Amino acid sequence: MKMNTLGRTNLKVSELGIGLAETGVAFDDTKTVSTLLNTVLDEGINFLDTAECYGNSEEMLGKTISHRRHEFILATKTGHVAGDFKGIEWTADAINYSIDRSLSLLKTDYIDIIQLHSYGIPFPPPDGVMDSLLKAKEVGKTRFIGYSQENEAAMQAVSSKIFDTLQTSFSLVDQKARYELFSLCKSLNIGIIGKRPIANAIWEMTNSDEETSSLSGNLKERFDRAKQLLKSGPLQGAPDDPIALSLGFTLAHPIDTAIVGTRNVQHLLKNIQIVNEQLPLPNTVISDLHKRFDKYGLNWPSID
Repeated sequence: MKMNTLGRTNLKVSELGIGLAETGVAFDDTKTVSTLLNTVLDEGINFLDTAECYGNSEEMLGKTISHRRHEFILATKTGHVAGDFKGIEWTADAINYSIDRSLSLLKTDYIDIIQLHSYGIPFPPPDGVMDSLLKAKEVGKTRFIGYSQENEAAMQAVSSKIFDTLQTSFSLVDQKARYELFSLCKSLNIGIIGKRPIANAIWEMTNSDEETSSLSGNLKERFDRAKQLLKSGPLQGAPDDPIALSLGFTLAHPIDTAIVGTRNVQHLLKNIQIVNEQLPLPNTVISDLHKRFDKYGLNWPSID
């Protein structure tokens, strides 16, 4: 697995990371999660992303692979009310409680990256939030602090020069970050973590007979966008595998690690095989997808 440097953190991260939101809501048995996460590490993925609000994700990670802590870069998130906390989210008390809770559940004495989770604008957040994050870094509870969000909120947070990393959405159907956000991050040497790189495998659905009338919310929005992009005709030179197309597109951009969620070991192994053996995509395919998005998607907002 190719390793990249995550901006000014100088952490070496696998270009494919694993997002653990699904793990936290899909499983409550440690055996299944242990098989999945140990396979992740055995196959060379070293970037694991979770959050305080992803069900029992942090707890499962702590129970199954904390004994291999030296083998992976651990990122979690803070900001939302979690556990038994009775206060208000986006406060210093919420941040402090969440970080200590995460350390306990993850069975570790430090986190590599604590990310402020989905806080919007205006930036900065309420008094005390940033001080709490910076204090956690100062005392060694986290090595670095990051931000997870899109659009103008991400631009404001990155421009503050406080954060070491940014996690933001980027995919075939959600390309806004390539206009300004990526270049701003690179100019400040801020590491970029790409989330939803395969956009719920939506490109795969455009080529199947699967019933799509029941789609709703963000999933329907992604599907409608994919169909719109296909109005310009087939993509010449693109791989037949829509997951390879999706991952290849995302990783053709200045993203240090792209996190993909999975509940299935075989899907995980397929994604790893794609990244290791089927990429990069031809530049002509990337250019074609840029042109299509520029034509149809300039007014599309980023999808959370």
